[in-house]
Parts: sequence; structure tokens; C-alpha cells
Amino acid sequence: MTEHDKTTHFGFQQVPVNEKASKVADVFHSVASKYDIMNDLMSGGVHRLWKRFTIDLSAVRKGQRVLDIAGGTGDLTKQFSKLVGSEGQVILADINSSMLEVGRERLTNLGLTNNIEYVQANAECLPFEDNSFDLITIAFGLRNVTDKDKALRSMLRVLKPGGRLLVLEFSKPTNPLLEKMYDTYSFSLLPKMGQLVAGDAESYQYLAESIRMHPDQETLKDMMKDAGFVRCDYHNMTGGIVALHKGIKP
Repeated sequence: MTEHDKTTHFGFQQVPVNEKASKVADVFHSVASKYDIMNDLMSGGVHRLWKRFTIDLSAVRKGQRVLDIAGGTGDLTKQFSKLVGSEGQVILADINSSMLEVGRERLTNLGLTNNIEYVQANAECLPFEDNSFDLITIAFGLRNVTDKDKALRSMLRVLKPGGRLLVLEFSKPTNPLLEKMYDTYSFSLLPKMGQLVAGDAESYQYLAESIRMHPDQETLKDMMKDAGFVRCDYHNMTGGIVALHKGIKP
């Protein structure tokens, strides 16, 4: 095994593969309590529209079973819980215990308790049976996964045949001018905002870097195909700053 095979990226740094998960965990333990506030500030509230489009494209129906990976504070789970009804089930899965606890508390306070379960899980080795879910979503979480190919194969395994995967993630702006403006915002303003609101500039510096290291739209589409998904496609939003990828389990 070469030295390159033993390392992976953590933002712009190269770190040993077996250390990335713990480093990412430290980031999200740090930002969990301010996560929702920072999402609204960072996106100007537009993240709600991105998630609304994801919900609309999911075509979730009553009685279905949904897995919300990297579900964090539960924005998607909240909506899915209402859509699947009492006969359905939503599992909010997150590798980070702090994020999972914030999500559980938030949704419980909203009275959403009868059809939601919470599972601490690694996307690369999901602890569920084959062919278990009608829909899997992962919103703003795939870029933090160490082995994305392994995670995609794991998601394929637990989907039912005909089930769909939706990946909502930051991507590559399609306009060079927009990309330049976005870079300036991400690396100049975002860490300062993180320091001011969450008392943590370093974590938000990592988040900006992790977005740049994430595969672009076409690359992720090809990765999904390679994992075994069919009818793969994506929708750019906000000029490609965010993309929603879709794939079906054959």
C-alpha cells in the first residue's frame, strides 16, 4: 500500500485515513448547538428551499420507510415524518452523537415521536438489513465521509429495489464569476461568522475547505453509477453552489 493510499483529505490537509472520522466528529461536536442558526446565517435561509426541493423530489408516500443519513438537527426527518404517517417510519441516522442529540431534542419538542427512530451510524457500514428502505437521503453529509464509494454501496444495499437515493450537497458553481464571489465569501467571511456566532472559526474553515474537496456534479454522478445506481441525474440549485443528485436501485 502506498503512502497516498493511507491518507485522505480533511479539508485541505492530508491526514491518516483512520483519523478523519474523529477529526470530523470534533468539528460537529463543536458546532452542533449552533448548527441551525449558522445554517440560516450562512445561506441567508436558502437552505430551507434546497431541502424543500429535496422533499418534493422524494415522492415519499404514506406507509413508506425512510432513512435520513447525516440527518443532524432533523430538518428532512421532520417533513418525512409527516409524509409517511403513522404506518411509516423515518430513521434519523448520524455518526455524531452531539448532532443526533440535538435532532432528537428538537423533534421531540415538536411532538414528533411516534414514527421516528434515532441511530448513531457510519454511512460506510450502515447497520440495517438489505432492501430495508424506500428512500435514503443524505443532506450536506457525504462530503464528510472518508470513503464515499463504500458509503454509496452501503446505501444501495439497504435500499429496496426501485428505491431512490437523494444526495443534497454543496457542489461546483457553474458560473466563474459566481465561483469567485463564493470563494471570497467562504474563506473570508464564513470563518469570521463562525467565530462570532459559534465561537469557532476553525471548524467553519474546515467546512469551507471540505466543500472544495468534494467531487463536482458529473464526478459524483459517475460515482453513483459505479456503485450500482441507475437513472442517475442531478439538479443544480443557486447556480450550482448546491446540487441534488438522484439515483435508483435497480
